[in-house]
Amino acid sequence: MVGVEATRAEQGAEGDTERTRIRYAYRLLSVVCLASLMSGINNSSLNIALPAIVSGLDATPFEASWVLMSFQLVHVTLMIFFGRLADVFGRRSMYLTGVGLFTAASLAAGMAPGVWLLIGCRVLQAIGAAMIITNSAALLTTAFPRRLLGQGLGIYMASFSLAQMLGPTVGGVVATEFGWRWTLLLNVPIGVVCLLWGLRVMRKVPRSTEPVKLDPVGNALVLIGLGGLLVALSLSGTTGWLDPWVVAGLVAFVIAVPVFLVVERRVAAPVVDVGLFREPVVGIGVLSGFLGTMSRFAVVLLMGLYFQAAQGDTPSEAGIKILPLAVASIVSSPGAGLLMRWVRARTVAAISSSVSLVGMVFLLVVIDVDTPYWLVLVAVLVIGLGSGGFIPANSTAMLQDVPPERLGITNGVRLMAQSSGVVISTAVSLTLISMPLPVQLRGQVLEGSIAQLSPDALGELVTGFRWAFGVMAVMTALCVLTSLVGRRTAAPVGNAGPVSTGPDD
Repeated sequence: MVGVEATRAEQGAEGDTERTRIRYAYRLLSVVCLASLMSGINNSSLNIALPAIVSGLDATPFEASWVLMSFQLVHVTLMIFFGRLADVFGRRSMYLTGVGLFTAASLAAGMAPGVWLLIGCRVLQAIGAAMIITNSAALLTTAFPRRLLGQGLGIYMASFSLAQMLGPTVGGVVATEFGWRWTLLLNVPIGVVCLLWGLRVMRKVPRSTEPVKLDPVGNALVLIGLGGLLVALSLSGTTGWLDPWVVAGLVAFVIAVPVFLVVERRVAAPVVDVGLFREPVVGIGVLSGFLGTMSRFAVVLLMGLYFQAAQGDTPSEAGIKILPLAVASIVSSPGAGLLMRWVRARTVAAISSSVSLVGMVFLLVVIDVDTPYWLVLVAVLVIGLGSGGFIPANSTAMLQDVPPERLGITNGVRLMAQSSGVVISTAVSLTLISMPLPVQLRGQVLEGSIAQLSPDALGELVTGFRWAFGVMAVMTALCVLTSLVGRRTAAPVGNAGPVSTGPDD
């Protein structure tokens, strides 16, 4: 009898331990989701608030583009770096430091008296965001029992989708009603709550006993090469391709790329494991992801500028008009996961990218100064449906057959390629839309005041939008092509469901 009671007591203790772990895991999830909402809404809201920032700080086109690209460039460069550094300093400490830095930088950015101080604050925001993003999934993986990990990661991913949906509308309404500074200052109370709640909830995670392996030369080459390309693209529209700074940026990019490839093949812990690209399923998946990001990411930014610069809408009106794109993407993403139970992931990726191509071509055809909103709405809905389905399908196709010991580095390469697509897409799009205009009018595109000028200027602006959407349509077509080629290496139906792989999903 005593033995039975002892056994029951042990089972009860185990049950309490399991319940305690699950309770902690969901409390940790609330911290992670709050931080994800804060950083996600901040980034997507600035796409809509950019004209108000340009007008408020009297920024040049070059300066305005770097309000966005400075964050993206630093984030790409430091993403893998901070993931590895967390093994030494501890994920809890690095995560909370990131939240604190992002919050403080948001306060400083909202009070910045000049555009270059704002850009500097955006760099600090990017450092904080890199600390947050690279540790979020790892923290949840450690906290959740294996049987509930998929559910926890699914909720975490949903917070990014929610931020993507709310960001443009929140940014537009806040910029219109309270001024652009509040699109940044809004992060401060959220960040303070997140930091205090994190200090109370988060437990210390055991540090790795393995020596940390970093690749500072590789990270520096990414910064030099990608930064040089962005400088050249953002300056070329106003100064011409023969400007010394444009030439210097292109030279830096051309030299940095081959040097980077050589360095990465020789270091112990490379930023990018070049050997992965010898595996067709990985190489094609990374290329498809890069092309898909290149073709879809700038749609929200371009449409926000189109509604404000070409049609004279306020930021809030533009944000509301763009909302259906994010909603369509959120709806189609789980639909693609369901479809992958019966259809190969690479086939789903090819179908989804084809849907995006249809929407992009339709938008390219109908876009004009006085295009009715319902036509634009149809186009962005189709683009959103395709984009939402492509991301999880392409990620699953690439990662489902990767050996467990290679999963982390493969996913890191995937995320870095997609993040590079984000920053290059922004630079190329902002350059193309202003190129048909006279030099003296190009600054008014990002200021959103072109709609007040002559019909000729508006016609030239629409030509620029057509150029941008034309390039994005070509990138989408190439994405379709690589997805079709990749079907030969796709896993058979029923092998695996969609893979939860990080915030880009």
